[in-house]
Amino acid sequence: MSVPPLPECGPAGQNLRLHAYAGGLMRGRVRRILEAAGHELRVGLPKPGEGVAVWGRSRNAWRGEAVARWRGVPLFRLEDGFLRSVLPGRAGAPPIGLILDRTGLYFETERPSDLSLLLDHGDLDAPTLLSRARDGIARMQWAHLSKYSATDPALHPGDEDYVLVIDQTRGDASIAGGGAGPEAFAAMLAAALADHPDAPVLIKTHPETARGLRPGHFGPSDAGGRVRLITGPLSPWRLFAGARAVYCVTSLMGFEAALAGHAPVVFGRPFWAGRGFSQDRIGAGAGAVAGAGVVAGARPLSPEQVFAAGYLLAPLWHDPCRDRPASFEEALDQIEAEARSWREDHRGAVALGMRAWKRPGLVRFFGRLRFRDRPAAAVALARRRGQPVLAWAGAADAALASRAAKAGVPLRRVEDGLIRSRGLGAALVPPLSLVSDDLGIYYDPATESRLERLIAEASGHLPDHARTRAERLLASIRAGRLSKYNLGGKAPLELPGATPRILVPGQVADDASIRLGAADVADNLALLRAARQARPGATILYKPHPDVEAGLRPGALSRAEVLSHADAILEQVDAIAALEAVDEIWTMTSSLGFEALLRGRRVVCLGAPFYAGWGLTEDLGPTPARRQARPDLVSLLHAVLIAYPRYHDPVADLPCPPEVAVERLASDHVLPRSPANRALARLQGRFATLAWIWRR
Repeated sequence: MSVPPLPECGPAGQNLRLHAYAGGLMRGRVRRILEAAGHELRVGLPKPGEGVAVWGRSRNAWRGEAVARWRGVPLFRLEDGFLRSVLPGRAGAPPIGLILDRTGLYFETERPSDLSLLLDHGDLDAPTLLSRARDGIARMQWAHLSKYSATDPALHPGDEDYVLVIDQTRGDASIAGGGAGPEAFAAMLAAALADHPDAPVLIKTHPETARGLRPGHFGPSDAGGRVRLITGPLSPWRLFAGARAVYCVTSLMGFEAALAGHAPVVFGRPFWAGRGFSQDRIGAGAGAVAGAGVVAGARPLSPEQVFAAGYLLAPLWHDPCRDRPASFEEALDQIEAEARSWREDHRGAVALGMRAWKRPGLVRFFGRLRFRDRPAAAVALARRRGQPVLAWAGAADAALASRAAKAGVPLRRVEDGLIRSRGLGAALVPPLSLVSDDLGIYYDPATESRLERLIAEASGHLPDHARTRAERLLASIRAGRLSKYNLGGKAPLELPGATPRILVPGQVADDASIRLGAADVADNLALLRAARQARPGATILYKPHPDVEAGLRPGALSRAEVLSHADAILEQVDAIAALEAVDEIWTMTSSLGFEALLRGRRVVCLGAPFYAGWGLTEDLGPTPARRQARPDLVSLLHAVLIAYPRYHDPVADLPCPPEVAVERLASDHVLPRSPANRALARLQGRFATLAWIWRR
């Protein structure tokens, strides 16, 4: 499989030595973005060949402007990239990208800027560039990402066939820079009402206004009749989908409306207007006509070309987990991970059935948690606080589900993800990935899980950008030779006999996937017997489960029992080396079967693991009849490793995309583990029979 490489990161240019005179530029993410891109920030007076950096038209920008004039050196202005963060900057969220402008400011459209020069004179016709732009736009819509992505895609505006009016914060520099003022907002609303006398008018409040951080131009006094304020965290893409028309002054959300297919009516001169895809009205009243006030000589461009310039070429994007420059696509990966974390966790949750050693890691994953040990107490507290219950899947029985449903409390079952760690959970190694399932849990075929629904949705409907991402992830997993636990092997792989070779992975005897997903064959010895009966001439290799090998979980077989059906026992052997050396794998419900599929091996299932029943495995046991979809391997991988789990980078202590987790596990970087867990782990070899103590 040939997968195109990710594009280069950030705009090319000379590395700069910049002097700054504002504390906000000298610390935190802004400085890291610049330094990672090769620029140096320092204090003191600039010398010839150096420059001065200021933040846009901020209140203290005059200091740097004065020094640049005095010393006769270039002035560089910084602004946020157009994909900024989940929460607004005034809510404490750092940006993921910057625009470093050597000419002016992109929102001051009466004078040139680096971005305006790029729009007017840059090569924006390259097929590869436009393909990236189309994929980026599609992905932002698909994942409901915007400049600020603290939105809930499940929310809908309620009205249909409405007019959308976009507010901005008072004093925003882009308003004056775009040749408008407060009167433009009154004119915009009047025009929306006059142009569409039969339609509801929805005013979208700016996120900073909705949070009480900065005032907007519209408030409750403007609502009434056909006019309604939208202050909740609705996704812009949901609002665009139901709008018959979109009105704005200079808001970037107006450009996002153009990306969604609208021809926004514009009452200012934002950088993207006057290019042929907006209805530009610069005037004092509702009667201003389309085309009035358009900047003369602006090169006509498509929304995709403007997107390519403003999102792909102009910004310096940053990867906060890897602390290095990023491509736009990698910035999207990170923002998508952070947005999902906010969307699922910003209300907090009540956690039930969480073992003590797991709790610090769960807080890092899910944020504000209140832990309870009794189901009744957990549900009661969640109901009072309007929060969901997060229950470790093994503790989420039918009684808890019934209790939560009667109380109207959402229940989410938590379990380890399928790319977990470098080390065993039973050895107290914290996970890099967890799943949080609002329907069931992936290893229980009796009930539909969120994973099943994601697999079915991905079958035949996975967008091109999602397929490309999944293909890259698959290539990385194969190249890194990664598995769920990534233990490596202490013993060399010695293979007796000839092909065909069959790998039979042992499982933990009391594992929930066996209890819930196995059928007639429900233990390791029966699995070996079934494989030998079906393949009498094959070389059968038995690999004990690593938890069982470590003496931490039940399920061990004697050598005599194993060798009565198998040709060899692969003790302390790397799981991926074993997979790569065999032709097929026989399993009940082991996740090693999924890892075998990723490597093109034939997989025979005697139970109903999450990957069975979709047409990719040979199923000798019963599988749920509802699994009618027929995904290919890439669609299955996207559902299992991208859409379903969440990942948390223990190095940066941030939500992260799966690509970061894969890179961490593939490297030799030592992932952090608490001193208490390390000390407990050292004792487990001596006290393995008492594992129930530390696993509580």
